Amino acid sequence: MLGLFNKKANTLLGIDISSTSVKLLELSRSGSRYKVEAYAVEPLPPNAVVEKNIAELEGVGQALSRVLAKAKTGARSVAVAVAGSAVITKTIEMEAGLNDDELENQLKIEADQYIPYPLEEVAIDFEVQGVSARNPDRVEVLLAACRKENVEVREAALALSGLTAKVVDVEAYALERAYDLLQGQLGGAHDELTVAVVDIGATMTTLSVLHNGRTIYTREQLFGGRQLTEEIQRRYGLSVEEAGLAKKQGGLPDDYESEVLQPFKEAVVQQVSRSLQFFFAAGQYNDVDYILLAGGTASIQDLDRLIQQKIGTPTLVANPFADMALGSKVNAGALASDAPSLMIACGLAMRSFD
Repeated sequence: MLGLFNKKANTLLGIDISSTSVKLLELSRSGSRYKVEAYAVEPLPPNAVVEKNIAELEGVGQALSRVLAKAKTGARSVAVAVAGSAVITKTIEMEAGLNDDELENQLKIEADQYIPYPLEEVAIDFEVQGVSARNPDRVEVLLAACRKENVEVREAALALSGLTAKVVDVEAYALERAYDLLQGQLGGAHDELTVAVVDIGATMTTLSVLHNGRTIYTREQLFGGRQLTEEIQRRYGLSVEEAGLAKKQGGLPDDYESEVLQPFKEAVVQQVSRSLQFFFAAGQYNDVDYILLAGGTASIQDLDRLIQQKIGTPTLVANPFADMALGSKVNAGALASDAPSLMIACGLAMRSFD
């Protein structure tokens, strides 16, 4: 094989390792239009990942091998993310005119002022944000630091299935990148919008508020779709697997809607409302223009309508693929129902085009 027609080698698979599943996405781009080349989701064994930390390397490695086989992709380079709670970010001012190496050396000297861990245990990254508003001779630099073990355990899990982490990102930045794709679905002048993205995972709900497409606030709460699964198990005497399937595919007794699903939806509305109250209490905002629902729980029918009705803010279910072409291997129906939970994987896959 000469490899003349191989996709260029810089294709990165976006892989999101959440607490209950591994999600893989591969994108290509022609002009300004993206295309979904491959995608797959694979459940993780219980407690393999606990609150976004990998606890069982083997279990995660095996799930990664399965998700690769399912997606039928040849790419082996990956962009992966660490959770925001594992990362410390600070915006600091530094001298303008330094090149990247000089900046890095300077940061290493100064970093211990900003980071509460010993520097040898920390992975550091930085990005120049632009000239300081206060002083034209200085630039604002975003410093991100994360304990090396958080990065290394992800690299090790990927290595078990023959994958290489080329990019380690932060979930919040991946979300921002995917959010860029959604701006067209929101009315009004984008640069003025304040949008709450509520990502309801299995065990964790993350509120990220973006203003002008940049994250200005994030908060995690222990609440998620697993509560619904557990209630289905308890009430109908099902196993975790059966309850999870029933939740997606239906087939539960007639009282399910009124007795189980409706109270859960009300609980979600309360969580969203409370998260927003915390945000309003924290700063200069007392309103958001839109609520975007992401994560697996966002697909629950009419949840967006209920939130909009109760909170009074226009609410949409996030679908980063609305304007994308789909490759022949991609099942459109499955992708549409998984779309809200693929925001982070999508933002990671977009790193191919940086």
